[in-house]
Amino acid sequence: MAVSSHSGVVMAEKDQEKQSYRSPLVARYASKDMVYNFSDAKKFSTWRKLWLILAKSQKKVGLNITDVQLKEMEENIDNIDFKMAAEEEKKRRHDVMAHVYTFAQCCPAAAPIIHLGATSCYVGDNTDLIVLRDAFDIILPKLARCIQRLSQFARNYKDLPTLGFTHYQNAILPVKLTSRVSNCIVLPMEDQHTETVGKRACLWLSDLCMDLRNISRARSDMRFRGVKGTTGTQASFLALFDGNAEKVEELDRLVTSLAGFDEAYIVTGQTYSRKVDVDILSALASLGASVHKICTDIRLLANLKELEEPFEKDQVGSSAMPYKREPMRSERCCSLAGI
Repeated sequence: MAVSSHSGVVMAEKDQEKQSYRSPLVARYASKDMVYNFSDAKKFSTWRKLWLILAKSQKKVGLNITDVQLKEMEENIDNIDFKMAAEEEKKRRHDVMAHVYTFAQCCPAAAPIIHLGATSCYVGDNTDLIVLRDAFDIILPKLARCIQRLSQFARNYKDLPTLGFTHYQNAILPVKLTSRVSNCIVLPMEDQHTETVGKRACLWLSDLCMDLRNISRARSDMRFRGVKGTTGTQASFLALFDGNAEKVEELDRLVTSLAGFDEAYIVTGQTYSRKVDVDILSALASLGASVHKICTDIRLLANLKELEEPFEKDQVGSSAMPYKREPMRSERCCSLAGI
């Protein structure tokens, strides 16, 4: 048992994690796949995979690297001593070199070739690109499934009349003009120019389809940083291969392919251009804007009792008024879209 020095509350060891801050963006809203994608385990195991990919490619292009060294690295990809890495980073004040040292401790034979010729951004930036690519691969099927289900909803309710709005005011047009503008004929309800629930859903679908296009495009536009050396000149790799530029270019192609990318950026500095991040965030922000608009519509329609979210058997709408049917899912979506 542990006793809190602040409140005197006795807390079981298994509940100690509750004493540390956890972002609700992770604890409440993120999927397991996305949480892992941005985790330290994914990040640092990817660093090790990149070191292995580099070594395999260097061996293929002609460096003296043995199969024993490669096997040793491969067997220890997930054998990460995070405590050792943290202690080493405190001493070295360098996160990459702390993990190079930690990896080398379980791969003594491979120690001389880990990170050979590379710069910190070889693992840092390339891992960021892999994580972003994999995040897109999580998002895209979910967005496509949302579009498919919403399209089915639109088909099911394509003939169900509903109020149309402009400025959040009833905007039904109950008349049909003849050839003479001054003469109007009032039509019965079934002939009026009515909105339908299905058509309204198609407005949402149109936006989501554009988002699917934009995110797919951002995903397909992604490239790998590859092996560009400290400032993007590949000087360290040219030194390794005695100035043979063709071998360095082949090394870049091999590493890029083994990392799962079709192409690498033609030119980089130490880092890949942050314009790439702007393009990615732009596509994601556009999706967030669509979600905010759709869910704001649902919240407004819920107030009119025209459209409501599902209300589960044991759900409580309000602590004071349990019967209230709050559009809580849409509220959360709007909040998250703003972030």
